Amino acid sequence: MAYVIGEDCIACGTCIDECPVGAISEGERYSIDADACTECGTCAGVCPSEAITLPE
Repeated sequence: MAYVIGEDCIACGTCIDECPVGAISEGERYSIDADACTECGTCAGVCPSEAITLPE
């Protein structure tokens, strides 16, 4: 199950540089390519707005 970026995303760019597989795309709200995500959790650990989580 890939991580997802929620509505709390402030599009700061912190997560993009941290993703080891380049699964995060820029936009008004960033998004994670579920097929590329390896579920390492690095992005969630660096997100200042805690917008990145595993889906429930």
